[in-house]
Amino acid sequence: MIRGLRHFLRLVSAARVMARHDALFELDLAKDNLPPAALALRPLAKLRLPFERKVETSGDMAERLSAALAELGPSYIKLGQFLATRPDMIGPELAGDLGCLRDQLPPFEQEEAVRIIEDQLGAPIGTLYESFSEPIAAASIAQVHKATLKNEDGSTREVAVKVLRPDVEARFQRDLDAFFWAAEKLETLVPETRRLRPRAGVETLANSVELEMDLRLEAAAMSEMAENTADDPGFRVPEVEWNRTARHVLTLEWIDAVPASDVEALKAAGHDMKRLGNRVIQNFLLHATRDGFFHADMHQGNLFVDGDGTLIPVDFGIMGRLDDRSRRFLAEILYGFVKRDYQRVAEVHFEAGYVPPHKDVATFAQALRSIGEPIFGKEAKDVSMGKLLAQLFLVTEQFDMTMRPELILLQKTMVVVEGVARSFDPEHNIWEASEPILADWMMRRIGPEARLQEAADGAMALGRSLSQLPELLARAERTLDATGNPEGMRLHPESLKAIREAENEGGRGTRTALWLGALSLLGLLLLQIF
Repeated sequence: MIRGLRHFLRLVSAARVMARHDALFELDLAKDNLPPAALALRPLAKLRLPFERKVETSGDMAERLSAALAELGPSYIKLGQFLATRPDMIGPELAGDLGCLRDQLPPFEQEEAVRIIEDQLGAPIGTLYESFSEPIAAASIAQVHKATLKNEDGSTREVAVKVLRPDVEARFQRDLDAFFWAAEKLETLVPETRRLRPRAGVETLANSVELEMDLRLEAAAMSEMAENTADDPGFRVPEVEWNRTARHVLTLEWIDAVPASDVEALKAAGHDMKRLGNRVIQNFLLHATRDGFFHADMHQGNLFVDGDGTLIPVDFGIMGRLDDRSRRFLAEILYGFVKRDYQRVAEVHFEAGYVPPHKDVATFAQALRSIGEPIFGKEAKDVSMGKLLAQLFLVTEQFDMTMRPELILLQKTMVVVEGVARSFDPEHNIWEASEPILADWMMRRIGPEARLQEAADGAMALGRSLSQLPELLARAERTLDATGNPEGMRLHPESLKAIREAENEGGRGTRTALWLGALSLLGLLLLQIF
């Protein structure tokens, strides 16, 4: 009871800040077509005490939201960015406004940053770095300083030092507890929202923030992506200085390149802007489908372009992962839309278990056609793959499709990446750039070679299982012998005899199964050759 009251008062206080900034004004005006979660927020739009005056602003909705969330603090900025990925929950207009948010806050004191670094790395700042600048960028989780290191030959090199904000973990924990409480109440009081899984959404936000709070995990993400992309042309990950990295401090290579946001500078440097646009989309899809691990915050502020056109991302605090089934789902639905094969796209949804089996596949394919066909009559620059996925998630409400948090994050990232590609090339054709990556993935994962590999993996798994059969039978006999006492359970003698005979036959059965598996593989190989 006390916990609930505390969270309620904290959320009411936040609503008052939003009301002072008129940050929910459009929700108050809206009368129709608002999702259930957005309807629940409407009473908060005017929640202001009589003596509280509105903040004077001439900004639009996005600016008012940014100002209100900045006043509320880091966790609300992150919540706003997360809700920007959920038009199904808050409506497309509010999601669009929140999508304009940039994670920027005033920096904290230089002395505090130095104290954190010395405490985390266990040495004076002067012995760790040759020089250490004032903060050059500050966000909700951390801020960045520029520093120099001395090499063994006496030369120096520049590095970036990321330092976690003091007390940010405790503040996030308080606010996340309130968000969880609000999500629970929303699911209880507004049953229509249960399909949208608000609690799972807050859980996704909490997991993401937890990873961002430990800068060693960000360093590990950089290392993993560097390994995954080592042979990818036109893409590079900065190097981590592991001996100057800890939970609250991350030191990495300084990137001396043109920011992706400075399009005029990129053009002046002679870059092929169409090629850069294709490279952004293709690298993102390659990482998502091939590796199942992608940079989930690759906006213009987190991306640089080297002199030879190589893309260099920074800030690996938010990463996305897709399991094998989700990767197949992603590739097949996008490729199905490219080929306008709506029946196959519908079947993939059912095979993946995203749509309940009692729904009709043909009817779902018809709904998909209503999404896909309109895009083919438009100019390529007007067709967004990310928005198509967003439409797809909205349409699935009538088919009881449960929202998948990892797919929502993917969709949000795709919208951001598309924006970067089109800032490079306004006429960029997302589908044309994507088709080679998707087609290659389809061939590698469901083509003849993939089927042969699946057969080999299956035979090996069968062999491993059968090789354990004698031991399993021996264990069963020991268990049965142990229970064969006057007080316990007793099996019929014929049953025990049958189990012993099965054990004696186990070795021959295993060898037979392995030979059958090998012959099957040989047969498949011959079919592929001839």
